[in-house]
Amino acid sequence: MSGSIPFYQKHHLHYDRGYRSKETESKLSKYQTSSSRYAAGSSSSAASFSRGLKVSSYSGLEASRLSPVPKRAKPTYLAVDKENQIIGYVVPIFRGSQEFATGLSHTEEARVRDTASYMAGRDLFTSGLEMERSELISRREAMRGTAERISLNKRIHEHGEHFKRMNEDSLMHPPEFVIKPRSHTVWEKQCVRLHCTVTGWPDPRVVWYKNNVAIDPMACPGKYTLESRYSVHSLEINKCDFDDTAQYRVSAMNANGELSAFASVVVKRFKGEIDESLPSPRRGSTEDGPVSEYGITFKTHIVDKFGVSFGREGETMSLGCTVIIYPALNRYQPEIQWYRDDVLLSPSKWNHMHWSGDRATLTLTHLNKEDEGLYTLRVTTKSGYETYSAYVFVRDADAEVEGAPGAPLDVRCLDANKDYIIATWKQPAVDGGESILGYFVDRCEVGTNHWIQCNDTPVKFARFPVTGLVEGRSYTFRVRAVNKSGMSRPSRVSEPVAAMDPADRARMRGTSAPWTGQIIVTEEEPAEGIVPGRPLELQVTEATKNYVVLSWKPPGEKGLEGVMYYVEKCVSGTDSWQRVNTEIPVKSPRFALFDLAEGKSYSFRVRCCNTAGVGEPSDPTDATTVGDKLDIPSAPGKVVPTRNTDTSVVVSWEASQGAKELVGYYIESSVVGSNEWNPCNNKPVKATRFICHGLMTGEKYVFRVRAVNAAGLSQFSPESEPVEVKAAIASPTPPFGISVLECVRDSMVLGWKQPTCIGGADITGYFVDYREVIDGVPGKWHEANIRAVSERAYRVSDLKENRKYQFQVRAANMAGVGIPSLPSDTFLCEEWTIAVPGPPHDLQIREVRNDSLVLLWKPPVYQGRDPVNGFYIDIKEAEAPLEAWRGVNTQATEKAYIKIKNLKEAEVYVFRVRAQNKAGVGNVSDVTEPVSAVTKPGTKEIVVDVNDDGIISLNFECGDMTPDSKFVWSKNYEELTDPSRMTVETKGNKSKAVFNTPGEEDIGIYSCLVTHTDGASSSYTLSQEELKRLLAISHDHKFPIIPLKSELAVELLEKGRVRFWLQAEKISANGKVDYIFNDNALSQGEKYKMNFDKNTGVIEMTMDSLTPADEGTFTFQLQDGKATNQSSLVLIGDVFKELQKESEFQRKEWFRKQGPHFIEYLGYEVTPECCVVLKCKVGNMKKDTSALWYKDGREIKADENLGFTEGVLKLEIAQISKKDSGLYEVVLKDDRGKDTSTLNLTDQGFKDLMNEVFSFIANSSTPLKITSTDQGIRLYTFVSYYNDLLQVTWHYKDSAIAFSDRIKSGVVGEQLWLQITEPTEKDMGKYAIEFNDGKGGLRRTVELSGQAFDDAFAEFQRLKAAAIAERSRARVAGGLPDVVTIQDGKALNLTCNISGDPMPEVTWLKNDREITSDDHIILKFASGKFASFTITAVNTSDSGKYSILVKNKYGTESGDFTLEIIEGTPDLGVTSYMTDAEGNVVFGQNTPKEKMKTPGTGTKTQKRKESVTKILPMEDVTASGEPDAQKDEEVAVVASGEAKATDSEQTGDAEGVADQRLAADQSDAPEQPEATVEEPEPGAETA
Repeated sequence: MSGSIPFYQKHHLHYDRGYRSKETESKLSKYQTSSSRYAAGSSSSAASFSRGLKVSSYSGLEASRLSPVPKRAKPTYLAVDKENQIIGYVVPIFRGSQEFATGLSHTEEARVRDTASYMAGRDLFTSGLEMERSELISRREAMRGTAERISLNKRIHEHGEHFKRMNEDSLMHPPEFVIKPRSHTVWEKQCVRLHCTVTGWPDPRVVWYKNNVAIDPMACPGKYTLESRYSVHSLEINKCDFDDTAQYRVSAMNANGELSAFASVVVKRFKGEIDESLPSPRRGSTEDGPVSEYGITFKTHIVDKFGVSFGREGETMSLGCTVIIYPALNRYQPEIQWYRDDVLLSPSKWNHMHWSGDRATLTLTHLNKEDEGLYTLRVTTKSGYETYSAYVFVRDADAEVEGAPGAPLDVRCLDANKDYIIATWKQPAVDGGESILGYFVDRCEVGTNHWIQCNDTPVKFARFPVTGLVEGRSYTFRVRAVNKSGMSRPSRVSEPVAAMDPADRARMRGTSAPWTGQIIVTEEEPAEGIVPGRPLELQVTEATKNYVVLSWKPPGEKGLEGVMYYVEKCVSGTDSWQRVNTEIPVKSPRFALFDLAEGKSYSFRVRCCNTAGVGEPSDPTDATTVGDKLDIPSAPGKVVPTRNTDTSVVVSWEASQGAKELVGYYIESSVVGSNEWNPCNNKPVKATRFICHGLMTGEKYVFRVRAVNAAGLSQFSPESEPVEVKAAIASPTPPFGISVLECVRDSMVLGWKQPTCIGGADITGYFVDYREVIDGVPGKWHEANIRAVSERAYRVSDLKENRKYQFQVRAANMAGVGIPSLPSDTFLCEEWTIAVPGPPHDLQIREVRNDSLVLLWKPPVYQGRDPVNGFYIDIKEAEAPLEAWRGVNTQATEKAYIKIKNLKEAEVYVFRVRAQNKAGVGNVSDVTEPVSAVTKPGTKEIVVDVNDDGIISLNFECGDMTPDSKFVWSKNYEELTDPSRMTVETKGNKSKAVFNTPGEEDIGIYSCLVTHTDGASSSYTLSQEELKRLLAISHDHKFPIIPLKSELAVELLEKGRVRFWLQAEKISANGKVDYIFNDNALSQGEKYKMNFDKNTGVIEMTMDSLTPADEGTFTFQLQDGKATNQSSLVLIGDVFKELQKESEFQRKEWFRKQGPHFIEYLGYEVTPECCVVLKCKVGNMKKDTSALWYKDGREIKADENLGFTEGVLKLEIAQISKKDSGLYEVVLKDDRGKDTSTLNLTDQGFKDLMNEVFSFIANSSTPLKITSTDQGIRLYTFVSYYNDLLQVTWHYKDSAIAFSDRIKSGVVGEQLWLQITEPTEKDMGKYAIEFNDGKGGLRRTVELSGQAFDDAFAEFQRLKAAAIAERSRARVAGGLPDVVTIQDGKALNLTCNISGDPMPEVTWLKNDREITSDDHIILKFASGKFASFTITAVNTSDSGKYSILVKNKYGTESGDFTLEIIEGTPDLGVTSYMTDAEGNVVFGQNTPKEKMKTPGTGTKTQKRKESVTKILPMEDVTASGEPDAQKDEEVAVVASGEAKATDSEQTGDAEGVADQRLAADQSDAPEQPEATVEEPEPGAETA
């Protein structure tokens, strides 16, 4: 046998793992290890001969000779022919080890490999000859040994066969597969046959399985064919489809054992190599059984499925299903795959996939028409797979321009080259009502957002060559359609594509050809500059009326440089060649020519060029006529619609004849008579059958189809025949659950369950077949009944006693007879003699709710020895074990139905029933199908109603009806057939059961079932109490009373009028009312005004006023047809008097309001600013209406804060005090009348007002805070306004504080404070301030203790010390001028005030050096207050900076001036100058007036000003002020700038500038006393 791969296993990516046994994989791994070592040695030996040559070498051994042969379970050497018949033994081909293959041992080969010189000198021919000789010897030895082993095995086998024949027990042996089934790979729609040969005794029974599920040919008629002849068994699968890809198992079993064999079938959907996107078939199996995860067989269910979905371009859509895998393993992850049109989807920016552990979701982030198609969810486990599919339709987005076409779709890039690419797309289904003129192609370089239009004029062909691309860059493309109305939206962008040579692209992808065993070495072309040769194989690849595309191959001789091309064209019949691309040669071996004359013929040729020159032209092409070579397809043929569901229709049509490059078909639908066509698909479909969804139920539609290819869209097909959208009917599915209900000698009663799908029409009956089974071999089927039976039970007669039979049942409806059910179990026909009854049958479940349901059944056919007297019902959860069965009822029920309550919501249950008689409880019935306790959405209940005529009816409504649905009413779950008791009326989706003459005989449970729905049903229990209630309501309706919304009542209207009224809930236009007073009828007149509004049911009677004669009882009597009612109102005694009094008051009030009057009387309010505003609201004012304010009888004038805005009179009292108390009055009057309002603000009224003011003040107070002063600790709060009448109490530790000299309180502005002088620790505690507002008051508290006290006390000590220091530190009380200018030889005297305690020390400095008093400079400090500086006769050496420094223990301060000496001037007299506290120069009392007017005067400001110079006649000035004799000299004093502030070395806080005085004796002035500090006169000018 050959070791090559069989044909049916070639080209399958999953073969290496899926079809190999463990033994085969082990051998393969060993072979790969050895072959890799061999390949390394052979390649190295050949390397030295391959340089610079073109050599083709082969590995030396064929792959087939080294392929491993899978080891069979029982090795045998049998030869078989094509029919798998054994024809003899064969000797297998020898497969040597590596040593025999190479002729060398491991050590020898290593030595040879390590010796380079030996490898270089070895002769290739000698090596080959030695290898063949060595291999021949090895083969002979191996074949001899193999032949001897075969001969020995044959003798042993013959001896064993002889021993078996001699032993009788050996005649029985287990099954054995002589020939096992083999795996197949087939195309879709083909047939495949699996066959095997099985031996064994007794003859084994053979069963075929698909994915471990037994194959039943009857379940899928025509799909599977099973045959068994002469131990050859076969399974034929007809018309394979994709779902037939599976693992198939054949099981053979007899009394000695069981054996299985496996084979796989792979169904390929596409031609050619198998698509990677298609799912691989399930794994094979071992001899022990199917391969599954952890030895578990998984069951997969897909629930909560997505349906047919509709979306619009640009929207987001999510598709999801819930996946239930049983058993549930925490870490087990199934394989979740999504397909669109059978193409596997991968995650991308358009598709997001999510698996949450139990739900698979696919999100389409931005819908485009490319997303339309059939979506399939495939869930794969180790035990198999499950799929679910539904179609998604994507409509066009709203056009940006009305009437514009839809966007093109499916833009792709083909034949990409260096500077050229072909863009293709599909035409849209919607043209906007106008034919599409063409398409524009846009390109965008990847990484940018700039779109460039590639064609100037629209192209009609759905393919366009784009040129002018930049080599190496990537692009995306989009397409827009245009018609007369405008431009469509752009299509979805294409995938990015790079403009580069295809060879470069393949190299970048890293793809390489599979290993072939050949090594090809080529020589490099010369690097010299060579003119390239002719291009090769020039041809026209595409020709349309818009463009022609040429393609060619590069020349063989092109040099080392890049080659470019020039394209030339020539009109046929001429020899004139014209270069097309004259400026820039093209880089790609592709070129598109535009602007050719349609209808003309052209020839083309191409030249190569590089820097070495332009080569020879290629051979010209044949003449090509410019025009579309691809024709628009012809219109499709006949269109046939077929009913599918209530919202969809199956449309099929004849394919377009002769269509080339067909893209697909577009289908349109139109409601009959509307003449409005809508697309059914927006993405072309290639098949000739399509299901159109989203149609309206009950409407009639016609359809038409057109084909599309790149050239355009065809004409529409003829319209189809109209079809009504309505669910199609089909024959019912097979019944199931066949069981025996009774058995006698020659007959058996069978029961079965209704088919799961009845095919959309009522089941008209059932047909039963039977066959006899003899020794396990069934016979032929026989009909048991010719006429259909309507019940799900039937007695099959004419059977033979003690014979075995099988049965099958078929259901029939108006569509025909369905396929038969699976054959039942084999039943023995023998008479039952047991005493207990047989099993109940035909169990049905109705009225399923969240916590309850109703179970129905039919009594057993076999009663037993005694009649049945009751039933027991059992329940358990569907997944629970058998031990979980439990009883529903403890006492047997005689009824054949029961309502089971207290169910757990969403739990799945199953039920069974047992019957009993006197002998005991019989066998259990068949178990019901699992049912989930869930109330389905839209479930309605039966509603009881009593109409106006007193007729009682039961009403039921169903929202899920189908056209074939019917309402079935039952009493006690038996269908109503007696029309004398109830009448049933049905209209639309509502049904009514009317009681004709309700009575006690109607008591019972009434139920309604709607056929052809998902179990829509409900019930209503009519008990005796309920019947009495309904009969009472019916009586009320027969003899009705007019219902009243309100009884008779009375109210007062304006002007004191009295209104009596009531309101009836409902009264017709024929209703009438009688008005009665004290049994006397009242009529319309001057005193009584009646009104009856029949629309609202309001009945009223009004009277202008009440008199004593009106005391009594008022009654309104109503009548409306046969309905009556009345209501009375008694007005006597105090009730009447109060009403009369109030009426009179209202009457007077009305007259008062005819003139100016007060709407709101005089009152007051306090504003947040604690202002009091007296105000009142007035109405009915005129211009001449006067409003006068009075206080204590004295009129308040208009200028006293009076105001009138928006009907409100105001009087504002800004700061109220006791003098504002009094009686305030406002008087309104004009010619219509007068009204007065007063407000008493005396005594208690004023006190209440002030309390409200105090409340505002208290609420405005800030929290109590702590601060420190140099005297002690202060507690304070602020209020927004303070009034002298405000009563404030300070508390210490909850006791009022007794004030003293040490503890004081006071008010500063809006601050209220408490001062604690010289505090001690005894003052620690809780302090509070209480505001008294006459109510509860308001208290603000603060805790003065702990850290708060320590901080405040420390701050007090610091401030106290600072104050003492500030008061006692040394100061220069009077300042000095900045600059003093004086004539040489004159005397100078300056005096300053000095203060400080203790008396400060005084030091004078010159240029920062201390000076002492002498005859020239006299320094004095008199009385501890005055410091004087005198220079007897100044000279130039006295110029400089002078300073005075005063110092004591609390601080230091200084003052300085600059002395400048100038030459002498005439004597102008003596003038005395002084400085104020800020250092400003002022005039003294002896200063002449003319001197005061000098321009040197002025006021010193904060900013430095220009120097003021005053030329003064100067005499010597002494400390005593005596004049000197030198009168002819002058002194000049210059006060320049701002007096310098003194420096404080210790405190640094100079609060003021000491007064300074500059004095000079005048020659003519009287004798002056000693210079002193003088304050300037109030009116004096200051400098």
